[in-house]
Amino acid sequence: MNFIGNIIWLIFGGFISFIQYMLAGFLLCLTVIGIPFGLQCFKIALFILLPFGREIRNMPSSAGCFSAILNIIWALSAGIGIALTHLFFGVILCLTIIGIPFAVQHFKLVSLAFTPFGKEVY
Repeated sequence: MNFIGNIIWLIFGGFISFIQYMLAGFLLCLTVIGIPFGLQCFKIALFILLPFGREIRNMPSSAGCFSAILNIIWALSAGIGIALTHLFFGVILCLTIIGIPFAVQHFKLVSLAFTPFGKEVY
């Protein structure tokens, strides 16, 4: 069932989101300061590509100022644009009955686009 969900996910905006995360990752890796953010983009992009059957959890040791500072910088540099893309796809998919489960997935990814640091993919 996860395989079918992932295939349908790619059609309903998952592939475009994957490309967007990869482009943001490449652009951020062009600078030395942006490398941690670019690597985070690549990690999230692989999750976005096949999200069904996997989940994101908060790391217990991530509650700190460093994670919060990185999340603020992330939101200002790339997070807002990517979050708006997830929000757009979520609203569009809510217009159809079949697309509602995928819209819910996009709405969950909006929060991940703002605070990716301090999370792990399982």
